[in-house]
Amino acid sequence: MVVKHSKAEKKIAYDQKLCKLLDEYSQILIVGADNVGSNQLQNIRRGLRAESVILMGKNTMMKRSIRVHAENTGNKSFLNLIPLLVGNVGLIFTKGDLKEISEEVSKYKVGAPARVGLIAPDDVVVPPGNTGLDPSQTSFFQVLNIPTKINKGTVEIITAVELVKKGDKVGSSESALLSKLGVRPFSYGLVVQGVYENGSVFSPEVLYLTEDDLAVKFLEGLSMATSLSLEISYPALSAAPHMLINGYKNALAIAVETEYSFPQADEVKEYLKDPSKFAAPAPPPGDGAAAAANEEKKPEPVEEEEEDEDLGLSLFD
Repeated sequence: MVVKHSKAEKKIAYDQKLCKLLDEYSQILIVGADNVGSNQLQNIRRGLRAESVILMGKNTMMKRSIRVHAENTGNKSFLNLIPLLVGNVGLIFTKGDLKEISEEVSKYKVGAPARVGLIAPDDVVVPPGNTGLDPSQTSFFQVLNIPTKINKGTVEIITAVELVKKGDKVGSSESALLSKLGVRPFSYGLVVQGVYENGSVFSPEVLYLTEDDLAVKFLEGLSMATSLSLEISYPALSAAPHMLINGYKNALAIAVETEYSFPQADEVKEYLKDPSKFAAPAPPPGDGAAAAANEEKKPEPVEEEEEDEDLGLSLFD
């Protein structure tokens, strides 16, 4: 005989399960579950069963359990999860690699028809070609301003047409036409919306950052910190070279304008008094032409074999 539990008993069991998972796992993926069916969710559970647990539930119940558990344990970092529990969401508790789990979850997507009133998650484009519909169906295409022609007793779309734009609601005509064409333009699955790890919450895009991305972000932050340090004259390691150079320039400017001097400033003062002393000597006029003429008159070198031959013959003269 199947024992039916009351609502209160179910809430207590759910609260105990959620609190146990919070204590056992330090990594949680917050996922959106819009338009995800029960069979699809079961397939995802089977795919992640080795190292992850999926927990769905009402947001109010999850928020209450998290608040109470945070107070009982003194771990206030659990409260960072509450702002993320908006809409139709669930929690994936895992001990595996967060990026790998996120990629595994994204594999379980199922095609879905364009139902009336649905907000399109993507653009829907009807490609050109034969539709297989008989000429009596042309009224659907005329209502949606889709150019067609009759070819071999069937309706053929002449050019590609954007039927629904991303973010727009699907109308009854668009839904009916896509249904007749057998097109399931949308695909749905669990979508990672946030990541919780050891008390910190961050965007799922962080999981896909490469070492090059991190290096670029670090250099951008270092540049901003250096600029701020120079602007407010606060010493920092990255700004130290710039501060030393600026200080040297200021000291040099003071030395030039006053009687105060130091070895590095003496040369600058000397240059300002008489720049001609530091000019490179110009070559005498005509030296360039003479050198070119000498280069042209330079005799070609005599090969060593010819010299040896002449010396050998001269012995018999």
